[in-house]
Amino acid sequence: MQLLNKMERKFGKYAIPNLMIYFIGAYVVGILLGMINSTALNYLTLDPYYIIHGLQLWRLISWIFVPYSTSLLTLIFMPIFYWFLGRTMEHVWGSFRFNIFMFSGVIFTDIGAFILYLILKLQLGMAIPFTATFGSPFSTYYLNLSLFLAFAMTFPEQRVYIYFVIPVKYKWLAIVYAGLAAYSFIVSGWIGRVAIITSLLNFFIFFLSTRKTVFKGVKKGVKVKKTRFYDDTKDVKYKAVVSDGGPGYRHKCTICGRTERDDPTLQFRFCTKCDGSHEYCQDHLFTHEHIHIN
Repeated sequence: MQLLNKMERKFGKYAIPNLMIYFIGAYVVGILLGMINSTALNYLTLDPYYIIHGLQLWRLISWIFVPYSTSLLTLIFMPIFYWFLGRTMEHVWGSFRFNIFMFSGVIFTDIGAFILYLILKLQLGMAIPFTATFGSPFSTYYLNLSLFLAFAMTFPEQRVYIYFVIPVKYKWLAIVYAGLAAYSFIVSGWIGRVAIITSLLNFFIFFLSTRKTVFKGVKKGVKVKKTRFYDDTKDVKYKAVVSDGGPGYRHKCTICGRTERDDPTLQFRFCTKCDGSHEYCQDHLFTHEHIHIN
């Protein structure tokens, strides 16, 4: 958490807002491309052989365009469903942490592909392309699963209506999908195991490392003080711009230091679990470490 806080202070301004829209957009483009010319998708798969021997570097990222299912229900509901999950988790974590979560999933998957490439090269004694030999073992399936598991642990009691009829809590669906992933890991060879492990690393490393502040805080409900409007009270911590050179803001986030002057749409709240008067923006209300004065 401390490392993420430091990184966010320094690089938070470079975070891409609404990142999930771009991931969903890439998936939809891949679906349309597959309908037009399915063989074109072979040039987008994550395949270290072609990256190394053909310098096809775009494959490091273009694999997120490749759809992992062609069923009609998946094509219709998957983009909507995962857009909802991504949008919600970005609101809980903040844009910077959500960017880290998604991009780390992509990077870990890339690393996994090269690890598998080396394993197969040692076993077979020669370098071979994945696409021509095994198909495409790496896809966005487990990357999306990592996002689903993160959402389910954050909102375990929330319900999703399967086929708009059957209500099921997210925690039960998470158990089912985690069980299926575990089963696939057991019955698969090195190809499937490496793909599963590396695609879910972002969930295990990033999300579980912040579970104390995110999972417990959202599950139990973090109580916060009502927003203070400084125009209506005399007890203020930050004052508006004044002629004698005041700080120039009314609200300031304890974590990232942003004020309403940086972004007028930001909302600020005080945390009652922190000792003293500490204010946080909407991106850090649920993710900050509580401050206690000994």
